[in-house]
Amino acid sequence: MSRKSSKKIAGTGFSRADETAGKGQPAAAAQKAQSSPTARVAHIGIAVRDLNEALRLYHEALGLPLHGRESVESDGVNVAFLPAGDTELELLEATVPESPVARFIEKRGEGIHHIALEVDDVAETLRILRDRGYRLIDEEPRIGAGGVRVAFVHPRSTSGVLIELCEKGGNGGL
Repeated sequence: MSRKSSKKIAGTGFSRADETAGKGQPAAAAQKAQSSPTARVAHIGIAVRDLNEALRLYHEALGLPLHGRESVESDGVNVAFLPAGDTELELLEATVPESPVARFIEKRGEGIHHIALEVDDVAETLRILRDRGYRLIDEEPRIGAGGVRVAFVHPRSTSGVLIELCEKGGNGGL
């Protein structure tokens, strides 16, 4: 005899019974979704070996305007921001071999490194994610490029995507 579990699926508001019965989203989950933080894509981080070479493509050949360049010593990267529609591309070049971007390129090659979501309050969003069982890289917000409060969510708990949370009102997006 099989038993339907009513245990909640972490972070979704669905129960196993809802899942196995093929029912839609329960009312409690709809309420949780309304109280969850809203977000927009602030930027897409792209890891590159050579920032100047990447700028030849994105800025010179594709015509994206260069919004600014910056060195973020604490993360071991040089950064260039290029507005693209309602978001930005953030090109990331490692400045030290032990930086997360250098390790990413060594393991996976150049390419999309992270997606940054702009939220109203990074600390509150971290609390919500922690309470729902998501693995965090940063337990507390820290200062990132442009002086914006940021935090990262581990890709092992987000379907393989490194997510950066950027606080709204900062320079983490247009």
